[in-house]
Amino acid sequence: MTAFIFDLDGTLIDSVYAHVLAWQEALADFDVSVDAWRINRRIGMSGGMMLQALSNELNCEVRPEMAKQMEKRHSELIENFRSKCRPLRGAVALLQSLRADGIPFGIATSGNRPGIDPSLLALGIPDDTVVIEGKNSPHGKPEPDELLRCQQKLQVEPEECFVVGDAVWDLLAASRARMFSIGLLTGGYAPSELFEAGAHRVFADPAELLSSLYQLGLHS
Repeated sequence: MTAFIFDLDGTLIDSVYAHVLAWQEALADFDVSVDAWRINRRIGMSGGMMLQALSNELNCEVRPEMAKQMEKRHSELIENFRSKCRPLRGAVALLQSLRADGIPFGIATSGNRPGIDPSLLALGIPDDTVVIEGKNSPHGKPEPDELLRCQQKLQVEPEECFVVGDAVWDLLAASRARMFSIGLLTGGYAPSELFEAGAHRVFADPAELLSSLYQLGLHS
């Protein structure tokens, strides 16, 4: 049985740049100055992994306790943006189409409730939808833990899953989980970067994916 596993931020919800600004401000609160483009390249990773990557890249030490405080501050700041973040073009229609055709899907995100609840509400996600939060997985993307947990909850095999994401971290995680991956341009990555990370198909946004389901052997 075919099933879809979606990333949330940047894939279904137009929130990548909100996260960039929230992270930039959170880091600045701890006297860590980071250009926005560096943060943007890391969105999609878990907060802890992103901070570790940035500390290595900028040659500055972010101690574990400080990292926890930074993540907490980011969570507080992103709440100010959540009400302004809307579904990406075609996202709601895509999910409605999958439900109408009886194709199961789930969401695997590094975010957590209640923070992600406004996004789920905006997408019209039913309560019985499988949603894997970051806190439920030992390791965030690009590790495959979130995807594998979602796949198990959907009761399908890894080879039956289409993973849809906007960042290279989603696609690397899909490869490690032995799943078919689909990249979207909504996270700011170039098509070549998504293909190099393992994407089998790349589309502009959820609307183009919906109109191209036939390329996956499904009815659009």
